[in-house]
Amino acid sequence: MTSPHTAPRRPSLPTGWRRLVARLPIHLYRVGLGPLFGRRLLLLIHTGRTTGLTRKTVIEVVEHDPAGGSWSVASGFGPKAEWYRNLLHTPQATIQVGRRYYPVTAHPVAPEDGGRLMARYAARHPLAARRLCRFMGYEVDGTEADYRRVGESVPFLRLDATPGSF
Repeated sequence: MTSPHTAPRRPSLPTGWRRLVARLPIHLYRVGLGPLFGRRLLLLIHTGRTTGLTRKTVIEVVEHDPAGGSWSVASGFGPKAEWYRNLLHTPQATIQVGRRYYPVTAHPVAPEDGGRLMARYAARHPLAARRLCRFMGYEVDGTEADYRRVGESVPFLRLDATPGSF
């Protein structure tokens, strides 16, 4: 583990049976069980940057702005996560939250805003935030400043719903 002051060793992508378990939520969305996840997870349907094929992944919602129609998400695997890189290349995507679909456009979040997002997330979900930080290779003491530092080094995206779709 590292402190928030140093770059962490990012977790490796799951393989084998862990990959099957990690991808299980995609299949649950496929059979209509997306509402089981509430608003904490969303299904991201995006375009592969090299293949042009449709790709799907389930990611955790860090913050949702219902009035503005946006969802903020973080790449726990860092800037090299495929879905993150795909959205930087082709920011137009679709998300499914529960049973509803929304066309969205992805926008990178500035590091200082990522810090604020992470601090608010930690205040709402302290246990999940601590576990998420540990998973990403950070050791935190639970202070707001610590979570801000973590959030400043994690890549965040804001997914804005297309006007009129929300």
